[in-house]
Amino acid sequence: MKSDKIIDRKRVDVFWGEMAACEHFVQIYDHEDVFIDTLEGFIRGGLEVGDTAIVIATPLHLRALEDKMRRNGVDPEDARIKNHYIALDAEEMLRKFMVNGWPDDLLFTEVVTEVIERAKSNGRNVRAFGEMVALLWAQGHNGAVVRLEHLWTNLCNNQSFSLFCAYPRAGFTQNANISILQVCAAHSKVIST
Repeated sequence: MKSDKIIDRKRVDVFWGEMAACEHFVQIYDHEDVFIDTLEGFIRGGLEVGDTAIVIATPLHLRALEDKMRRNGVDPEDARIKNHYIALDAEEMLRKFMVNGWPDDLLFTEVVTEVIERAKSNGRNVRAFGEMVALLWAQGHNGAVVRLEHLWTNLCNNQSFSLFCAYPRAGFTQNANISILQVCAAHSKVIST
């Protein structure tokens, strides 16, 4: 993997301020607290610069994120009311566009574009986090994950928003190094842990 593609986790807060509109990056994490710290920095950083933040995650991760946001002085409820923060359940989103264990291109585009347009309706830039790929990976749908990553990249480029994905390292069991390289290759930047 090229070194210009890797972002040191210690410099990630700087990256949040420098990232391009169509950046699609990933973090492979070992510890939940490291992941939540990174996610919270991404979301809080976006809200602080006036972006709308979309988070598509598990209920457990949504709660952890919002608790951390509150501890760091960001009121997720206030941001939600103002349509600056959109939190969605990852499993529910997957059910809207998965067909026979595979993402339907048209359904994905329709479902996610609706959320992106809602986020852009207030004239703000958008940054999004999606955990759906990690859920599919954990279920063993590796091909569907790669397809979904490419669908996200295409939408990101067409709609001009930044996108953050994260995978727990524990989910990479067989041929872990090869699988991690494949996932990282589908992203423009990788956050080291």
